[in-house]
Amino acid sequence: MGTIKAVCISKEKGTRKEDIGSCRIVENHGLEGDAHAGSDRQVSLLSFEAVQRFRERSGVKDLITPGVFGENLLIAGYDFPSYPIGTRFRTGDVLLEIMQIGKTCHAGCEISQITGECIMPSQGVFAKVLKGGIVHAGDAFARVHTAAIITSSDRAYAGEREDAAGPLMAGILKSAGYDVIETSLIPDDEERAYEELVRIADERKPDVLFTTGGTGFSPRDHMPEATLRAGEKNAPGIAEAIRAYSMKLTPRAMLSRAASVLRGKTIIINLPGSPKAVQECLDLLLPVLTHGIEIRNGEIDG
Repeated sequence: MGTIKAVCISKEKGTRKEDIGSCRIVENHGLEGDAHAGSDRQVSLLSFEAVQRFRERSGVKDLITPGVFGENLLIAGYDFPSYPIGTRFRTGDVLLEIMQIGKTCHAGCEISQITGECIMPSQGVFAKVLKGGIVHAGDAFARVHTAAIITSSDRAYAGEREDAAGPLMAGILKSAGYDVIETSLIPDDEERAYEELVRIADERKPDVLFTTGGTGFSPRDHMPEATLRAGEKNAPGIAEAIRAYSMKLTPRAMLSRAASVLRGKTIIINLPGSPKAVQECLDLLLPVLTHGIEIRNGEIDG
C-alpha cells in the first residue's frame, strides 16, 4: 500500500509542475487543468523514495520539490519501473493503468541542466485513466491485484452442464477488488491443464491463478499433477490450510488432492469443483492471500 505525497500540474507546457494538493482526474484524459492531459501519457507517476535518493545526492536539495521532474502524482511505497505495462493502481475512485515506462528527458530540463541527471527517464511511468475521480495528497494508493481462473470439467467443456464454479469465483474475486484478467474452461486432461497453467502464468502473469475441479479421486482428475508439474516452488501450506478448514465442514475434504505452487510471481491454487466449496475456500483464503502476493512481488518483507 502506498500514499500520494503530492498532486502536481502545470497550466502551460514547458513550465514546471506545482503541487496543488488535490485535483480531479478525468477519465481517458488526465489531471484537470494540466497542460499535458489528453495525451497518450495521461498521468505521470514517480516514486517519492526515488526522488528522496536523488535529492540526497544532488547537492541542490532546495530545488528538488514536488513536480520538478514533471510528475503528476508523487507516490510513496512503490518502485514503479519494476511493474510491467498493464499494471493497474487504484486511489479512491480513480483507476490507472501503466502504459509506458520511462521517457526521453527534454534537453531543457531544469534539473538535468544543473546536475547532469534526471530520474524521470528511468524512474517515471505513465498511465492512462480508466476511471476518474478526485485525488488528494495523503490518499492511499494501491496496486490492483490480478487473478485468472481455470475450470477443469469434461462435461462443462462439452456443453453438457453449465460451469457454475468459475463464474461464481470471478464474481467473488471482483467484489474483493481483484482484476480478473482471464477465465478458461478446459477438459479434464493433464497435458491440457499443464499447458494452460504455464501459458497463463507466463504470458498473462496474474498474481494468483485459481483452478476449480479435477482435484478428487476420479480417474479423470488430473489438476494436482498438472499443477505440481507447472510449479517452480511448492507452496503446500495453502492447500493444507484449505483441507484443514474444509474438514471442519465435511469429512469428505480428506479426499481432496488439491495442490498449491509458485510459478514466477504467480501463486497457483487448486480449488474444488463445487460452487459451495469454492465460496468456502475463498472465504478462508482472501483475507490472507494479499499478504502472500505482496511478499511474492517484493512489495513487503516476509
